[in-house]
Amino acid sequence: MGWLYLAVVLDLYSRQVVGWSMQAHMQTSLVADALRMAWFRRRPEPGLILHSDRGSQYCSHAFQKTLVEYGMQSSMSRKGNCWDNAPTESLWGSLKVGRLYGMRFETRRQAMDEVIDWLTYYNHRRRHSTLGYISPMQHEKNWFVAQLKDAA
Repeated sequence: MGWLYLAVVLDLYSRQVVGWSMQAHMQTSLVADALRMAWFRRRPEPGLILHSDRGSQYCSHAFQKTLVEYGMQSSMSRKGNCWDNAPTESLWGSLKVGRLYGMRFETRRQAMDEVIDWLTYYNHRRRHSTLGYISPMQHEKNWFVAQLKDAA
């Protein structure tokens, strides 16, 4: 089977995974594809700040150029400090411990299907203490309802 790498774009307001990519390599296209998915789903206003670690994929000229094309700014954690990227590190821990620990896969496709299933669970049903023990999707739904009430 070999390695399978996952990159995500996490919305810090709702904790929703808004973009993701899984590939057999850890090249720039892995993180660029996750960014493209997030941009396509959200179409954020220019000025959005994308936080990441200092991986070579995020530092690459190609990825930085993509950020500029989308009107985004790059923010990277301090060297060797995982706490700067704590929300994403927490997501990795939840995925590994809550779903993948001890599992073995015969194919990458099986692993991908398991991760996609977990990401769906994470966005739609996993409760977050940061969000008052509701799911990311429920948090966003509540926000939209509040916006409609404020507009009326």
